[in-house]
Amino acid sequence: MPELPEVEVVRRGLVNWVRGRAITSVDVVDPRSIRRHSLGAEDFAGNLAGATVLDVVRRGKFLWMPLQDGPSDASAAARGEVPSVALMAHLGMSGQLLMQDPTVPDEKHLKVRLRLSPVEGMPGELRFVDQRIFGGLFVTSMIPTDDGGPGGLAEAPTPMIAEEAAHIARDPLDPCFSFEGFYRRLRRRKTGLKRALLDQGLVSGIGNIYADEALWRSRLHYARPTDTLRRADALAVLEAARAVMLDALAAGGTSFDSLYVNVNGASGYFARSLNAYGREGQECLRCAETGLASVIRREQFMNRSSYSCPVCQPRPRNGRW
Repeated sequence: MPELPEVEVVRRGLVNWVRGRAITSVDVVDPRSIRRHSLGAEDFAGNLAGATVLDVVRRGKFLWMPLQDGPSDASAAARGEVPSVALMAHLGMSGQLLMQDPTVPDEKHLKVRLRLSPVEGMPGELRFVDQRIFGGLFVTSMIPTDDGGPGGLAEAPTPMIAEEAAHIARDPLDPCFSFEGFYRRLRRRKTGLKRALLDQGLVSGIGNIYADEALWRSRLHYARPTDTLRRADALAVLEAARAVMLDALAAGGTSFDSLYVNVNGASGYFARSLNAYGREGQECLRCAETGLASVIRREQFMNRSSYSCPVCQPRPRNGRW
């Protein structure tokens, strides 16, 4: 499933193509991909047709496009008016948002097509393609953020957030992320460190891959109890998570197959730079540099796998998770 860097790659690509453009018409090719829009395909298309995309916003792995009914009005922004609805995009396991010229044949797994107002040199369609149909699109309400800050990362942030994303915490790349608040909540948990990192209500955007990479970089084991975690260690793993996701973002994300691509259809390359995840049985690169012999181990964790080095990430004696 795409994690924060992959979704941010999509956000950055989309905003260049769709911001300020009107949605002229909508084709729902497969209603299963708008199943979260409870009023059905006709209402979905009717809500979008004629609306203008104001921005593309991301918090954690959530992505949405605030909408304005009718043409974009600069005076509305100057008056401090904020959007009340948004188009939410959930990529799921294989969802792709692709910009295409109308002359390009439909993709095999095309689910929804948004035709956009013409702009010279820009593709005219935004297509949602999804092979496994775990993702989808739906129209949702925008509500004020609980802390009065921006809803998420955007070109023109507003203190509004898509309702379905309001329950998740800020992510490590969010300028408004508070380490102190994170650490206070972390110490109150009685769980293992990796479980905490994957808890989107505590810190959003960190998935299995980047959790393993952040723990490897900070030399911490996934079972380290959070209620005994020192402030310096908590800061180290958060800084490692931020650094590894910025590295992944620079590489275009992590792709293991053709299912994750950016809006131009290109895959990311960060999988080539992973130090722990997926490297079972291979030498630990850090230990090898110091002359130690150690190989990456894989252990079962929450119905998935966790990768770590037994030498530089030793299991804590009081680790229970």
